[in-house]
Amino acid sequence: MAASVYSSPVERIWYYVHRMICGAVLLFLIAPVLVIIPLSFNSVPFFTYPMAGLSTRWYEEFFLTERWLGALHNSILVAVSVTLLSTALGTLAALGLSRPNFPWRAAVMSVLILPIIVPVVITSVAVYFFYADVGLLNSYAGLVLAHTTLATPFVVITVTASLMGFDNSLTRAAAGLGASSVTVFFKITLPLIIPGMISGALFAFLTSFDEVVVAIFVSGPEQRTLPKVMFSGIREQISPTIIAAATVLILFSIAVLTTVELLRRRSERLRGTSST
Repeated sequence: MAASVYSSPVERIWYYVHRMICGAVLLFLIAPVLVIIPLSFNSVPFFTYPMAGLSTRWYEEFFLTERWLGALHNSILVAVSVTLLSTALGTLAALGLSRPNFPWRAAVMSVLILPIIVPVVITSVAVYFFYADVGLLNSYAGLVLAHTTLATPFVVITVTASLMGFDNSLTRAAAGLGASSVTVFFKITLPLIIPGMISGALFAFLTSFDEVVVAIFVSGPEQRTLPKVMFSGIREQISPTIIAAATVLILFSIAVLTTVELLRRRSERLRGTSST
């Protein structure tokens, strides 16, 4: 159907060639994942094809071994804490930046998204020396605060995007009818920006859950997260359990990104409904 709108043969040929190129690029990017996942079911502790047989022993080791379960528990604990803190801070920052009379909006926004732009190793070194002075090294609080610094910009960006189509006349009308600022926020503003908040929270969770460089610098043995254990396993002893853990992370990331896409489409439908 789409190719029929092109009049000349050259345009029709380019239509199909363009899609073939895009498909080839996507296949090239996803090929390592497609190759690695089957190895997590290999019955022998070798990364070789063809596989000797199928087994779930590496998943059993991942879910039943104290070393991996402890790391998974730490990752979930830290990621949930980071998600709650970064969502609250990022939403407040986005609401402040959305005000029409906010001074130096562009400069403040640039500062807030710096953790995304600056290489994470530079951030890790800076956080390490700062924590060494204030005594936050090898602590859950230090790891949560460091990850919150990396995750908050994602919440700011998604909530700010949700507020771009926000009609401020709704809040003025509610305030004119006698509603307090708290009532206006929970009854009008929050329902309209909740898809952006949830999307930002999911990105914040993934940012913390998958982060390894900052964890290596600021966390101790008791705060070993799952990516840190995987990184240590690659350096010390390569085991197919690492592939099983990576497969779990991949599937979890796919589920989260699918949820974000569904929320984005829902937000677009709500924005289209409100505009009409």
